[in-house]
Amino acid sequence: MLPLVALVGRPNVGKSTIFNVLTRTRDALVADMPGVTRDRHYGICRLIEDRPFALVDTGGLGGDPEGLQGLTEQQAGAAIQEADVLVFVVDARDGAVAQDQNVLQHLRRSGKPVLLAVNKIDGVHEEVALAEFAAFGLGEPLSLSAAHKHGIDDLLDAVEEHLPREHAEEVVGDPNRIRIAVVGRPNVGKSTLVNRLLGEDRVIASDVPGTTRDSIAIDMERDGVRYRLVDTAGIRRRSRVDEMVEKISVIKSLQAMAMSQVAICMIDGQEGITDQDATVLGHVLESGRALVIAINKWDGLDEYQRGRILEDVSRKLAFVSYATVVTISAKHGSGLRELFRAIRKAHESAMRDFSTSEMTRAIEIAYENFQPPVVRGHSAKLRYAHPAGKNPPTIVIHGSRVKTLPDSYKRYLENFLRTRFKLVGTPLRLEFRDGKNPYEGKTNVLTDSQRRKRRRLMRHVKGK
Repeated sequence: MLPLVALVGRPNVGKSTIFNVLTRTRDALVADMPGVTRDRHYGICRLIEDRPFALVDTGGLGGDPEGLQGLTEQQAGAAIQEADVLVFVVDARDGAVAQDQNVLQHLRRSGKPVLLAVNKIDGVHEEVALAEFAAFGLGEPLSLSAAHKHGIDDLLDAVEEHLPREHAEEVVGDPNRIRIAVVGRPNVGKSTLVNRLLGEDRVIASDVPGTTRDSIAIDMERDGVRYRLVDTAGIRRRSRVDEMVEKISVIKSLQAMAMSQVAICMIDGQEGITDQDATVLGHVLESGRALVIAINKWDGLDEYQRGRILEDVSRKLAFVSYATVVTISAKHGSGLRELFRAIRKAHESAMRDFSTSEMTRAIEIAYENFQPPVVRGHSAKLRYAHPAGKNPPTIVIHGSRVKTLPDSYKRYLENFLRTRFKLVGTPLRLEFRDGKNPYEGKTNVLTDSQRRKRRRLMRHVKGK
């Protein structure tokens, strides 16, 4: 395991900006307002040669211990307990405030080595700012401007001195790990499901809509299969998104969906199918990812309500009829075995390899069983097919006059292939390509004999 370095401090001192700079990513959500980060966000810093280390971004400490802030502090406290080195980030522009003193006391009780990083040093008198924080008794403060990448090398040198030597080996990631994005509208139980699957309060789960703001990736293993879960922020219709932070959260959710292999779209069974659910499913359909629909809070429904929502799913969500529907209770853990079975089947279908011969044979059988309609005296001919990608499976079908194929026949081909190859939970993309006419653009040049024969025929016609 890699050594772990935790970025801690009160809200809005620049911890997420430092995290992005050290990991060379934009994984952490950054905004000029306090309380944006709530969950623990992990990444890898490889800026020190042969000494990579894990980095965790935390929410602000030293605030109200109740409500969401209290849950945020619990997440930060968990990061402090598992970290090997703590980087205490303070704001040079605000100076040493009482809230920093509260955080400092908390860090001293941990017994971990603490480095003091004075961020946002640009625009202030550096010596005065550092002298003010020197009273904390944490050694020489490190001047830092994360937004301008000033002082990053000094910070890395200080971190390297405190990294434990016995944990210097990096764990190589498993390329076969199944990437899953848990998506849905706000407050449908995505974070509750992630915590239930992990068996711990890894992310903050609350009844307040919009609790999750960032996309949090967590690795797990179940029944010998490795997964990477990504808990995403709730996605609402664009017309209802006002705050810039929420806009960025939605963008990161869509990015996490695009990077995944399987998307779990959660639906609140107590509220039924809403327009927002259809909006989220539309995003999944556009991304082309394999899909599993999880109806949550199933344990709180009676028989009549269960029948109604299953009927609504078949009627309102017909445009994603290929998806497997699973009923679960994220709070009590029921239905999780069926959920993972559906995830594995959807992943296998999305990542399946096809050969040109078997795909061509399937198209020939489909064409023989049901031929396309005649258009202007001719019908389209399907000659051969070959695979062109996976996740989602993409099939290229070559033929003549394929532009005349109606949508109903294209749906017939899709359903035939889906049934023949037992594809479950994944969209199937078909691309049709017309064969080129070898004589297109060429003119037939007549010989002298042909021209004389043509003149005789014309004289004969005109004579009649």
